[in-house]
Amino acid sequence: EGEEKRWLDGLKRKRKNSQCSVKSMSGYIPSYLEKDEPCVVCGDKATGYHYRCITCEGCKGFFRRTIQKNLHPSYSCKYDGCCIIDKITRNQCQLCRFKKCISVGMAMDLVLDDSKRVAKRRLIEENRERRKKEEMVKTLQNRPEPSSSEWELIRMVTEAHRHTNAQGSHWKQKRKFLPEDIGQSPVAPTSDGDKVDLEAFSEFTKIITPAITRVVDFAKKLPMFSELPCEDQIILLKGCCMEIMSLRAAVRYDPDSETLTLSGEMAVKREQLKNGGLGVVSDAIFDLGKSLAQFNLDDTEVALLQAVLLMSS
Repeated sequence: EGEEKRWLDGLKRKRKNSQCSVKSMSGYIPSYLEKDEPCVVCGDKATGYHYRCITCEGCKGFFRRTIQKNLHPSYSCKYDGCCIIDKITRNQCQLCRFKKCISVGMAMDLVLDDSKRVAKRRLIEENRERRKKEEMVKTLQNRPEPSSSEWELIRMVTEAHRHTNAQGSHWKQKRKFLPEDIGQSPVAPTSDGDKVDLEAFSEFTKIITPAITRVVDFAKKLPMFSELPCEDQIILLKGCCMEIMSLRAAVRYDPDSETLTLSGEMAVKREQLKNGGLGVVSDAIFDLGKSLAQFNLDDTEVALLQAVLLMSS
């Protein structure tokens, strides 16, 4: 792989130097491949360098399959190996097409078997992820320090969250688990044809109004929100209330018991939440909770996420 890369880089430089004047006349394409460049095997439109030659996808695949499955010993030609290979005739004679692949320089040793190809893809993906993480770290390291006014705003948003977040950091000690026999079997039909467990639904309705009130109180404590016209405040709250309540529940996902704690007091399992009236929305909240659990978000991070949801709804 390293040898092929060095060879390809050298070829790119040669092509760039030798064709600079042509590109300036016809318009530069930011790639080593010229526009509508033909496949060196059949003349079809090339897609890139494959096995050391500029070829189309068809000839690339033909050459790879031939080598991987060792098919070339079985190829034969009706016309003594004298066929002309082009876009129209390339599928009519496998032997002449393969001979053309070899004659133009396609390298058999660069064709990987299945295990090596999987390993190469895995390595490429790992390198891609590593580069992404390095770029993220670099971006964070170069991030400017917040100004004093920005720190003050962050403090205010964090305090607004803490004052309106039921049970605060003690939710695990104060939560009560919804009995397991509640919410396991939906029985009552709803207007849209679904069924709901009435007992679980009743429990959830007891906490929904206080939860909404706390979201409204959170919003009112933010200066950027309270300065808006009343009509705009109502529109924003209608658009974000469910999202903020879902986020507040999601960050209280407990992997050990596989529960979410609603409104800081009621721990429920996925099926209980689903059968209690939330349906498929419960899956989204639980999945979000499982994803966020690995980040161990603090109050400030959760508060800022809520502020973003509020002001962008």
